[in-house]
Amino acid sequence: MNKRILYVVVIILVLLAVAYNLQNYLTQDVLPYSLQKLYLFHGIAVLIVYLSIEFIYDKMPNQIGAAYLTMMFLKIGIFILLFKSTIFTEQDLAMQHRLGLLIPFFLFLIVETVCIAKLLKSK
Repeated sequence: MNKRILYVVVIILVLLAVAYNLQNYLTQDVLPYSLQKLYLFHGIAVLIVYLSIEFIYDKMPNQIGAAYLTMMFLKIGIFILLFKSTIFTEQDLAMQHRLGLLIPFFLFLIVETVCIAKLLKSK
């Protein structure tokens, strides 16, 4: 269990560093949100979700689906609360800024889902 958690943490940290630096390098203009805070939020959220699912799976393996769904709703809700000034601005965001918000979300969602799927397959 500890080796698997360490493996997931390393994957998330590498993804965080590579994706942040790549998006920061490719972004030409000034963003209306902090790219660093955006990636930091997603990295921490994925770690919390994965560690929670790991813990819940040991205690109540039949409740994994409900726990994961609840975690996703909480994650999206907290994201909206933290970045509401960016999401709900009076002026529309440019398409590249919208994609800049969505790309990290889906990138980390894919990694999170793959790691949890591997957890479920291993047991």
